[in-house]
Amino acid sequence: MRRRVLISVADKEGLQDFARELTAMGWEIVSTGGTARLLREAGLEVKEVESVTNSPEILGGRVKTLHPVVHGGILARRDNPGDMAQIEEMAITPIDMVVCNLYPFVEAASRPSATIEDVIEEIDIGGVTLLRAGAKNCEAVIVIVKPGRYAEVIEQLRTRGDVDRDTRRQLALEAFNHTASYDSAIAAYLGGQWQDWPLSFPDEIAFGYKKALSMRYGENPHQKAAFYEPVLGSGRPPLGSSSGKGLSYNNINDADAALGTVCDLPSPACVIVKHAGPCGVALGSSAAEAFAKALDGDPISAFGGVVAFNCEVDEDCALAMKKLFMEVLIAPSYSAQALSILGAKRDLRIVTASQSHPRYSIKQALGGLLVQEADTLLPEGEEWRVVSKRSPTDQEMRDLRLAVTVCKHVRSNAIVLAKDGATVGIGGGQPNRVDCVRIAVDRGKDKVRGSSMASDAFFPFPDSLEEAARAGVTAVAHPGGSKKDAESLAVADANGMAMVITGARHFRH
Repeated sequence: MRRRVLISVADKEGLQDFARELTAMGWEIVSTGGTARLLREAGLEVKEVESVTNSPEILGGRVKTLHPVVHGGILARRDNPGDMAQIEEMAITPIDMVVCNLYPFVEAASRPSATIEDVIEEIDIGGVTLLRAGAKNCEAVIVIVKPGRYAEVIEQLRTRGDVDRDTRRQLALEAFNHTASYDSAIAAYLGGQWQDWPLSFPDEIAFGYKKALSMRYGENPHQKAAFYEPVLGSGRPPLGSSSGKGLSYNNINDADAALGTVCDLPSPACVIVKHAGPCGVALGSSAAEAFAKALDGDPISAFGGVVAFNCEVDEDCALAMKKLFMEVLIAPSYSAQALSILGAKRDLRIVTASQSHPRYSIKQALGGLLVQEADTLLPEGEEWRVVSKRSPTDQEMRDLRLAVTVCKHVRSNAIVLAKDGATVGIGGGQPNRVDCVRIAVDRGKDKVRGSSMASDAFFPFPDSLEEAARAGVTAVAHPGGSKKDAESLAVADANGMAMVITGARHFRH
């Protein structure tokens, strides 16, 4: 008996050549609609699904392959006498291969002009069912979802007469992963239309991702890694075009931190990140000035870091950065002169990225996922109260706003010192807050005098304020809420410091 293949694809890349090879090996092709027409145009003999099922397409093409003759032919267990006797009795011919990829739902959902009704019509039913059926019975059925697999399958059929078990199982897994990703995209789209997905926190949730980058290794050389970007509507938009060496695991981790920080700042701004935390942040009248001020905040840590802007990088800025060794440079755009200058830096990765905030954050923990709203609150949205005897000056208030914003992106117990529109000292990631004050002061050295300090959470004890006062800090902002707020305020007043209660915690554990 001739082996039978059912072909129904949206992506028709390489299909004619693949089908021609199968025909030459004696396979019988069964197909549907546009796929069948394409194959006939190539001079191939094709059976319409309708002629196999003796049932026409109905409901405007919504129902084509959903029929016992099709699925009985796919799902019959070849080693089960009962199954084989039943399909013989029903005159059902076994289907030995399913080649299917799905309606372009993601593309439809991504079109700004598409209505929800248009998008719903791109939800594939029959194709998903074909793939799942073929994958379930992969010991007997070859299931192909990706055109890139055609050559491998043909080679095995030509040389072995069949496809080996390991390959069948790999193909089946690809099919199940593809349908799962497809369904997650549908859930994400409709969840965004009908409820605030995923921030409505439903009982079940699925995220669809596709591989964007393969990497030589992960955080360390002995760890394998890859970067996956959202299929539809999940997380931060992926990085745009890039030049230079490929991005590493640590590059992308640092880039995420840099983008998250610079997106929160008014333009022009520059952020320098090292080991997933900001080490220099500054505002300026130009990209070049912002960079110079950010670099001055911690020039030692900046070496080998990631530099991000929320404005175009021009020639002056490129010249200013020429001597700094950077792993990655990120900006929304670059002038031609800047690209010419920066392109000469052999090991620099130049990335174009959109400036946008993620709506939520995801963290793996205990084998599960912690999902929360992203911390998008900025000082403008907080209710600041001056509680000290002295009010902050206009410059101190501007520096406090910058410091509070940067605190969001520093690890727990974050302390940020800012002066004249730039950070001068950053401390974080320590078990206690006073150590973070000491680290920030040590980083800032003489520049700390006259600076403004922000804390991501309240001061549990007045010792942090005492350290700051000794270093010459003149203004401080914190959320408040400690039982010892009065003691911290007393230290501030005793040292002539201005204190602002922001009312909002930005703790990043």
